[in-house]
Amino acid sequence: MKILTSPSSFGQITNKPLDLLTDAGFEVINNPFGRKLTEDEVIYLAKDCVGIVAGVEPLTARVMDALPGLKCISRVGIGLDNIDLNHAARKGIIIKNTPDGPTRAVAELTLGLTLALIRKVPQAHYDMKNRVWKKRTGNLILNKVIGVVGLGRIGKQVSQLFKSIGARIIGYDPFADKDWALKYGVELMDFETVLKTADIITIHVPGDENNSAVFGAKEMDLIKPGAFLINISRGGIVDEDVLYASLSTGKLSGAAIDVFAEEPYVGPLIDLDNVVLTPHLGSYAEEGKLIMEVDAVNNLINALK
Repeated sequence: MKILTSPSSFGQITNKPLDLLTDAGFEVINNPFGRKLTEDEVIYLAKDCVGIVAGVEPLTARVMDALPGLKCISRVGIGLDNIDLNHAARKGIIIKNTPDGPTRAVAELTLGLTLALIRKVPQAHYDMKNRVWKKRTGNLILNKVIGVVGLGRIGKQVSQLFKSIGARIIGYDPFADKDWALKYGVELMDFETVLKTADIITIHVPGDENNSAVFGAKEMDLIKPGAFLINISRGGIVDEDVLYASLSTGKLSGAAIDVFAEEPYVGPLIDLDNVVLTPHLGSYAEEGKLIMEVDAVNNLINALK
């Protein structure tokens, strides 16, 4: 039986995830392209597969219908918005994910990018690399109001990290854990109030089936002038055209973005000086990434028993 491992970096940290598959008797088909697969590429590579260890490639109804032997999709990561879950259910395809593995990695990157953004570390780095000695004045996290949109596993960890270095945390989640919020001193508010109040807004919500923006022109208008925006959730959550306009006009002081509607990203945000961009690195810490890959493989093996 064959298994497609679609994430382009799968098994690069150690061979353990691949060894688990081969030891279980599976033939492994790897992603040969070094990037996110297209629908046609998934269909071609997985044509004889019973399972896919999946990344963020589109696993649509068309893909599933073209793979009659497919029995399980095991996602390396949390989000499932790239998978047509309703169609998978109709076809009896088992869907698994790894909700715990990326939590700390994404939370730490959120903190790291926020610090880099508000202290203007990338700009100082580029100055020095260009032999320019220029001191740039940034801002502190201390006493800033951090607005956390989405208080699931990652949002909770982000809140606790920022709280530990002296920030005030406000948060919005329609299904917020009120006991947790009380324990960690997180003030729960409605969405609009968070946008109007926060100095720094960090987004940790899943995408939806329509890939519609949670942060469009209306939401950007509500954000406090001069605030900072961090998106390490899903591409398309923030309307990139609206974001570009807000950064260009100074409505936002800056933004840090790790995820994009189209990846690899080559859009106009690259030309702005007040934005920090990373190529979807959220889960790319060796420790967390290995946990996710092993968990995804074990989920798939157990589902196919």
